[in-house]
Amino acid sequence: MKVLLSGRSVLWVARIFCFPAPRGIAENSQGKCAEFLVNRRLGKNGIWKKRIFRLGRSPRHVHSFPNHMPEKTKDPRPFKRAVLKLSGEALREPGSTDNISPEIVQRIASEIKEAVDGGLQLAIVVGGGNFWRGAAASARGMDRATADYVGMLATVMNAIAVQNALERMGIETRVQSAIPMASVCEPYIRRRAERHMQKGRIVIFAAGTGNPYFTTDTAAALRAAEMNCDALLKGTSVDGVYDADPKKVPTAKRYEHLSFDRVLADNLKVMDAAAVALCRENDIPIVVFNIRGEGNLASVLRGEGTSTIVNNLKAETEN
Repeated sequence: MKVLLSGRSVLWVARIFCFPAPRGIAENSQGKCAEFLVNRRLGKNGIWKKRIFRLGRSPRHVHSFPNHMPEKTKDPRPFKRAVLKLSGEALREPGSTDNISPEIVQRIASEIKEAVDGGLQLAIVVGGGNFWRGAAASARGMDRATADYVGMLATVMNAIAVQNALERMGIETRVQSAIPMASVCEPYIRRRAERHMQKGRIVIFAAGTGNPYFTTDTAAALRAAEMNCDALLKGTSVDGVYDADPKKVPTAKRYEHLSFDRVLADNLKVMDAAAVALCRENDIPIVVFNIRGEGNLASVLRGEGTSTIVNNLKAETEN
């Protein structure tokens, strides 16, 4: 198909058709590219020459659409975007008087780097139990809301420590606090956090939800829902969920899979009930694993390793 064009408008037509169109759009019923014969004035001497502009790619590069489009390869990663919940205790060396162990934080950062280098979009929610526990302070007579606010400030300290370790390894990191602290971190803004993650940055959410009476587990579930995450990774001191405390009962059984309903009905200590209910409503699986073991985090992010997966499975599939 040839169309003869002339006049000053030819320059605009040429500009439009110089650029290749999306694959397959240029084909006609015979599978050939449509050609546009354009008269265009070239050079200072004013000579008019005929040039052919093809709409789309040349026939040998054009495939029929959509039957012959190359098949998409299946993404081997189990998660594309996830929230990692780190307890404050995970940043402390067991038995040490230091609230934060730089060696442990650096090890966790190295495993996070391995996951991010593989293309994972990751956000982190940190607790503050290595500095302060609001519930324990409230039990000793302190006002509960005040105790929880102190705990929120503790999470900001942990977030800054984790950020420092990640940035020392060359990973761009942003800390967003639910309580505005402009001098040390960004305020929490959902759309800004999503943009950071799309650019490959790690976002650390601090200060919980910004409200008392809500744990950092609930904050992790909330952020996972807001960020449209594929999973919530819960790093603990044990390698999954047991029917009893494995540190006290050697014969305790570890579950491979559990449903949210079973966790809530049996009051299993995975996360607090509000966090589990929020994950159930938004169909966000919870992966419980041992954060203290070297290489465990990287294995879980690859879909390997020892862990317990809590999701919306039917009861008969639990084991």
